Amino acid sequence: MLLTYVLLFAGFACLVKGADWFVEGSSSVAKLLRVPSIIIGLTIVAFGTSAPEAAVSITAAIKGQNDIAIGNVIGSNFFNLLIVIGVCSFISPVKITKNMLKKEFPFSIIVTVILLIMCLDAFIFGSENITISRIDGGILLAIFVWFLGNQIYYALQSMKGKVPRTDEEKGQLRSPLQSALLIIIGLVLVVLGGDLVVDNASKIAESFGLSQAFIGLTIVAIGTSLPELVTSIVAARKGENDLALGNIIGSNIFNVIFILGTSATIHPINVGINTIYDTLILIAVSISTYIFANTRKKISSREGIIMILMYFIYMTYIIIR
Repeated sequence: MLLTYVLLFAGFACLVKGADWFVEGSSSVAKLLRVPSIIIGLTIVAFGTSAPEAAVSITAAIKGQNDIAIGNVIGSNFFNLLIVIGVCSFISPVKITKNMLKKEFPFSIIVTVILLIMCLDAFIFGSENITISRIDGGILLAIFVWFLGNQIYYALQSMKGKVPRTDEEKGQLRSPLQSALLIIIGLVLVVLGGDLVVDNASKIAESFGLSQAFIGLTIVAIGTSLPELVTSIVAARKGENDLALGNIIGSNIFNVIFILGTSATIHPINVGINTIYDTLILIAVSISTYIFANTRKKISSREGIIMILMYFIYMTYIIIR
């Protein structure tokens, strides 16, 4: 049992260092290509930090562990919205760009509503079992392809008409090879760290007799969200607020349309009534966070405290039920 705890802390160490290198490399790529940090956060960083969720949920779907597969995604999105943004707001007020408020943030809410509709389609079509079917999975993956294509198009548009760099600016940049190595090594450490944390945290949880659904929504969800937490904190400390926020919102979008889409395509996911309640609460929380962001175009430390309290209230609700 001692080895389990050692491996758990080793996982945390890998996450911290890996996230640091990953953010540095991603930020360097953004500067090299003159792509806005928000785009890098919404794509490369978000996809990279969502790798643990993808590995866990897809593996769980293959094994038929549906509670872990969907619980991991919903729990991770709760954690990202309330804890990650809440903690980042303590480091520095999280400023929200107009584009984020008009496009990506509302889109993250829309895909969650689509997930709820897919969970409720059994009632619409009169089926006895509530499932996210292979057809639903295909629809989610189609939305993912559209979203990714849209972000790439926007990135290419932003690269047009850039003024050539001065020799001084060039000297301050990392080489493409260095940037790529930082991203690759950082991502490997992040994935390895997330895997170590999830596996060993799950073993510890199971030793205390906790249910699979509880593990999926809490231990596994928090464990797989640690890359988002650490990466966003590191980005916020380095002044890369766009990268931090883009990572969070991008991860939540990827979790629903890519991870659940892939999982459901591989194996239809059975949905319990509690999952429907959790999805409804997630939509309410997402709208609340959007209102916070829209009031002053930023999320303050006071609002961050409210968000963290909301998360602990939700955790209390899960434990009680």
